[in-house]
Amino acid sequence: MTHPHHHRHHHPLRHRLAHLLKPHSHDTADKLDSALESSARGMRALWVSLAVLGSTALVQAVVVAMSGSVALLGDTAHNTADALTAVPLGIAFVLGRRAATRRFTYGYGRAEDLAGLVIVLTIAASAAFAAWTAVDRLLDPRDVDHLPAVAAAALVGFAGNEWVARYRIRVGRAIGSAALVADGLHARTDGFTSLAVLLGAGGAALGWQLADPIVGLAITAAIVLVLRDAAREVFRRVLDAVDPALVDRAEQALREVPGVRGVGELRLRWIGHRLRAEVAVVVDGEATVRQAHAIAVDAEHALLHAVPRLTAALVHADPAPVPGEADPHVALAHHTAA
Repeated sequence: MTHPHHHRHHHPLRHRLAHLLKPHSHDTADKLDSALESSARGMRALWVSLAVLGSTALVQAVVVAMSGSVALLGDTAHNTADALTAVPLGIAFVLGRRAATRRFTYGYGRAEDLAGLVIVLTIAASAAFAAWTAVDRLLDPRDVDHLPAVAAAALVGFAGNEWVARYRIRVGRAIGSAALVADGLHARTDGFTSLAVLLGAGGAALGWQLADPIVGLAITAAIVLVLRDAAREVFRRVLDAVDPALVDRAEQALREVPGVRGVGELRLRWIGHRLRAEVAVVVDGEATVRQAHAIAVDAEHALLHAVPRLTAALVHADPAPVPGEADPHVALAHHTAA
């Protein structure tokens, strides 16, 4: 028996007032309100970080024009790219709020994963640009002007990026957004590359002409490292990877539900920053349809309590096997094998 997740309230105003008084409820409608609030928090994080990084990049761009530092140019390009990643993520969060349709039956949460891919490509492009400018300067060395301004711009870049990184990572982990966490890791690396620019300015001040392009290459290497981490996080999400600890937690919660004799196939998947579950539980074969349905509802309820950011579950009840009885799924065997 399949149990879809349908039990929702039909009094939105009354529900929202109740939610204010009891914010820790795990009712289905509360879960949906929580998911919408998660999207709103993600949007706030994006706009705030866009403003901070945009201002940082603008200050650095002015100093680049004055000094001709390719290390600072690479850092500025990276900061600009990091700020602009707010655009695809913002679009994804807006799309994620739209209701499911007959064509997009799971909704539009996957747009967030596509935004994560765009972020990975943006990081890769900034790495290529930083490498190209650094190699060009190695082949054609030039002096860097206004070194105190370059050093100051590097400190501004570090401060802005580290603040944005902490903010994005904190919000991303709180709402379960892999794309936002990847964006935060991107900003953190930008902060350290800004410190590298400071070292390059120091080397140039001591008369080492190649210090600036060498630091530019070091920045490229740092960008490649964060690209690896961000790509791994995003591609895991695209391939429906979940933390095995969440699966263990869900199984433990199901086994404690009265009437559940065993847990069969259990699947969890992320859709944006929300989780969905599909599970088969074993119940008494002599139970009536109503009794099996009640157990399925209790199992779903237990999952909603046990698994963070789970907003929907589909529970299928299988009868406990009896010696000599044919497998009730035998008619599906050839489909499964295919």
